Amino acid sequence: MALLQVENLQKCFGNNKVLKGVSFSLEKGQVLAIIGSSGSGKTTLLRCLNFLETPDSGEIIVNGKTLFSAGTKYTDDQIRENRLHFGLVFQNFNLFPQYNVLQNVTLAPSLLNKGTAEELDELGKKLLAQVGLADKLESYPCQLSGGQQQRVAIARALAMHPEILCFDEPTSALDPELTGEVLRVIRSLKGEDSTMIVVTHEMDFARSVADVIIYMADGVIEEIGTPEEVFDNPKSEKTRAFLHGFRESF
Repeated sequence: MALLQVENLQKCFGNNKVLKGVSFSLEKGQVLAIIGSSGSGKTTLLRCLNFLETPDSGEIIVNGKTLFSAGTKYTDDQIRENRLHFGLVFQNFNLFPQYNVLQNVTLAPSLLNKGTAEELDELGKKLLAQVGLADKLESYPCQLSGGQQQRVAIARALAMHPEILCFDEPTSALDPELTGEVLRVIRSLKGEDSTMIVVTHEMDFARSVADVIIYMADGVIEEIGTPEEVFDNPKSEKTRAFLHGFRESF
């Protein structure tokens, strides 16, 4: 059984249909990279999976449990509980400026009583060491580089032990020299059997890390396959045009 099943997700904002029937599945431990031009629906898809937007139709199923089915009314508590299956790392870090690095990582699990203060501090220190920030526990976000802030955001997402970790263009707000340090951290998570969905414009990274590539265009999945299938032998003319244009821009 697939860890994640997405069936016919559709989402409109007014008259603008952003998702037009998106379906795919993901096995435990796989990395899915979603590529495509701006406005293709990539971020909206992630926001629907993380219950930050409500799809107009479709289903989201995790480990055989239906977390969302269009037409079903969900309480705020149910939505919060369903959201815990996913972790989301945003483009712009979204760290709390009034808290230090360790507090940013441990705040959410502490509010949900996921352990004692001592246990959560140990967890936070372990995760920050994992992302290369063991020496920044007492620092505040304003004292960190963009790459360091994004690594704190990754540690914060991991602290909730999500079944599926999602990244929305995790390097788009970073200077080129800081991009590599964040991508190295994400790459290292694959070795720990993490299940991840990464929306990215870093094609070399997507090709080398992902097990599955989705190319989205105009609110639909235009092409899906292995990195070799999508990058080396794309079947869709839109995919070929996107990849050709992307290569020419660099």
